[in-house]
Amino acid sequence: MSQVELRHVFKTFPHNGQAIEVLHDINLTVAEGEFVCLVGPSGCGKSTIIHLIAGLERPTAGNILIGGRPVAGPDPSRTVVFQDAALFPWLSVLGNVEFGLRMEGVPPVKRRARALEYLKLVHLSRFTDAYPHQLSGGMRQRVAIARALVLQPEILLLDEPFAALDAQTRAVLQNELLEIWELARPTILFVTHNVREATGLADRVYVISSRPGRIRDVRPIGLPRPRHADDAVLLAHQHKILGLLGEEIEKVFRE
Repeated sequence: MSQVELRHVFKTFPHNGQAIEVLHDINLTVAEGEFVCLVGPSGCGKSTIIHLIAGLERPTAGNILIGGRPVAGPDPSRTVVFQDAALFPWLSVLGNVEFGLRMEGVPPVKRRARALEYLKLVHLSRFTDAYPHQLSGGMRQRVAIARALVLQPEILLLDEPFAALDAQTRAVLQNELLEIWELARPTILFVTHNVREATGLADRVYVISSRPGRIRDVRPIGLPRPRHADDAVLLAHQHKILGLLGEEIEKVFRE
C-alpha cells in the first residue's frame, strides 16, 4: 500500500499578474519505508512537491494522500529538512533538538533523554552544549536531521540537505542517513540535483521534466546497499538519467 500518493496534481503560482504553472499532472507514489529520490532541472518543481506533501502548500488541482487520507496541512508525522539547516542560533545543539518535543509538551527529563539518543545517532554527543555558529556546515545539517528524527516522523522529507556541503562531508552524511534509515525505517523523499547521490541512496528515482514539472521517468534501482561507484548497473542508471536531464536542460536553453 502506498503511504504517500499524489494523484493528478497541478500547481500554479501567481507572478506579475499571470499564473505560472510549476507542476503538471504529477502522479507519484511512495510505499511505507521506501527511500525515493526526486531529480530534475532547477525550477522544475521538486521542492514544490516536498512542500505539498508537507502541507506547507496546497495543490491547485489534484489530491495528495498520506495513508489514504488527504493532506490538510502540516503534521508532526511529516518533517522537513531543508538545504539551510535553519537552526535557532540562540539555542544550543541540545536545545535545538529538544525544541519540537517541548512544543509537543514532552516532559523535560523524557525529551532530554530522547534528544541525546538522536544526537548520539548522528555522532554529535560531544557537542550538546555548542551553538550553531560554532559548528561546521555538515554538523549543522546533522543537528537538523536529529531535530527532525527526534519527533519520530513516519515520513522524512529532505530538500537538497547536502547541496551546500563539500564532497567529502556529503559522502559521510549520505552514509549516516542510510544508517539512520535502516535503523528507524521512516519513509523518505529526498530532493537532489546530484544523480550519483540519487542512485546511491534511493530504491527508486523519479526524473522530473523542465517546468512545468512532469514525471519524465521512474527508475527502480534494485541494487543492494552499500552501492559501489563503479558498479556497471549503477553507472547505466546514471547514464540514462543524465541523458534525460540533458534533454530537459536543452529545452530550457532553447526556450
